[in-house]
Amino acid sequence: MTVDTGYSLQQALPADVLAGGNAAWSRYRQYPVFSWPWLKGRSLLFIGVIAPLALLAGVVATVNLRDYGAGLLMFALQFAAFTLMATTGPALATWVRHRRRQEAHERRWVVVAVLLGIMVSFVVDYSASAKVVELVELQAGIAKPSRSPEVGPLAQRVALAANLGLLLLVYGLFGGGMALRAYFSERSRWIAHRQRLELDAARMQARDADLRLGVLQAQVEPHFLFNTLASVRALVRQEPAQAEATLDALSDFLRATIPRLREGEAALHSTLGQQLDICTAYLALMQVRMGGRLHYGVQCDQRLRERSFPPALLITLVENAIKHGIEPRPGDGHVEILVARLDGRLQVQVSDDGAGLKPGPVAGLGLHNVRAQLAQRYGERACLRLRSRPGSGVIAEVEVPWEPEA
Repeated sequence: MTVDTGYSLQQALPADVLAGGNAAWSRYRQYPVFSWPWLKGRSLLFIGVIAPLALLAGVVATVNLRDYGAGLLMFALQFAAFTLMATTGPALATWVRHRRRQEAHERRWVVVAVLLGIMVSFVVDYSASAKVVELVELQAGIAKPSRSPEVGPLAQRVALAANLGLLLLVYGLFGGGMALRAYFSERSRWIAHRQRLELDAARMQARDADLRLGVLQAQVEPHFLFNTLASVRALVRQEPAQAEATLDALSDFLRATIPRLREGEAALHSTLGQQLDICTAYLALMQVRMGGRLHYGVQCDQRLRERSFPPALLITLVENAIKHGIEPRPGDGHVEILVARLDGRLQVQVSDDGAGLKPGPVAGLGLHNVRAQLAQRYGERACLRLRSRPGSGVIAEVEVPWEPEA
């Protein structure tokens, strides 16, 4: 199965792919990670959080230092530093993603972009923090200590580890680490989403094919039923025994077909055995109607009868064999149904020794529908072939792929 992993970076994701909710603060997450709408929404959210905090820091500096200029500078430094921390990596990754590279290359460069943004954020934050400390010390008149207080080696290692851990946590999460995780998660969910869509489309296609075959069967059966009843009416006075036998055969045929029609959608998922039973009942009825000049046989391994097989497809080939092969030719006729598994494919043959193929293309409505249903259900993996039978008659051969049973 081939899966389309590309999707628009300007449109919201399907519900089963997006990682965000419908809350006002998280709506930007409905768009693909590292897309322009996502970046815009995320940046506005972070700026909305950073601005009040930076303003608070500026007010505190103004009150403590009694200097409006120092407070304004504190606000600007805090706001610029934290805004760059939150947006640099995601902005670079967004630029990379909109270059629309191949998926493997895009993933690598997105990771590089986020890491580069984290490094830039660290440099900016370090510089801003140094400026803030310098400003506070300058305004407060605090002299720098001549040397740092002595601490032990163990305390230095603990402090270093704590600082590194804090830096990784702050810059990794705040600077795009969580977004990077969401990016990889989003792509896996998108692939699963596309696979579900393709599977649903295949199921709908098969169901549509079955429905079309069901319509075809519903169109054929009333006509066949009326013809049979007309034959019985003609036989009632002249050959009452044959009329009775015809009615018995008709009853058997209806017992095989009507329950399947009542099952509704379940009838769309038939087995090969069920379709062979319908064909056998039909051939038995036609044998009586034709005064015994029809002979038939069905050969199928019991294990193959349990395989799934499209409804109404096989009966169409059998009806064609009777209508166009046996009935036009005087004398006895024979119809044979043969089922086999060959080279990983299920092959079903309906052969007759009747009138044979006529010159020119075969363009009957029944065969056209059979080909259309096979194409809709299996695509190019299934086929219907017609060929002349040695001596006389026709062989109609259907091949479908051998698929694992669900």
